[in-house]
Amino acid sequence: MADFDVELDTSGLNCPMPVMKTKKALKGLDDGQVLHMIATDPATHEDIPGLCEEMGCEIVESNEEGGSYHFYIKKG
Repeated sequence: MADFDVELDTSGLNCPMPVMKTKKALKGLDDGQVLHMIATDPATHEDIPGLCEEMGCEIVESNEEGGSYHFYIKKG
């Protein structure tokens, strides 16, 4: 597990809400800070990397654990 500054749990939400909430959370971070985003929507596996590319952020680590997807996103 990577270190993080802010955690966002979007469990139970379906597309497009996890992406929208992640985008809003990332906008509130300073460059270099890390967001730990948790989701249960399988679409986030494709949507979050696309969002990161669009926003110039980096996925430091990602994994799936017990039906939850975990993304550690560093704002660039």
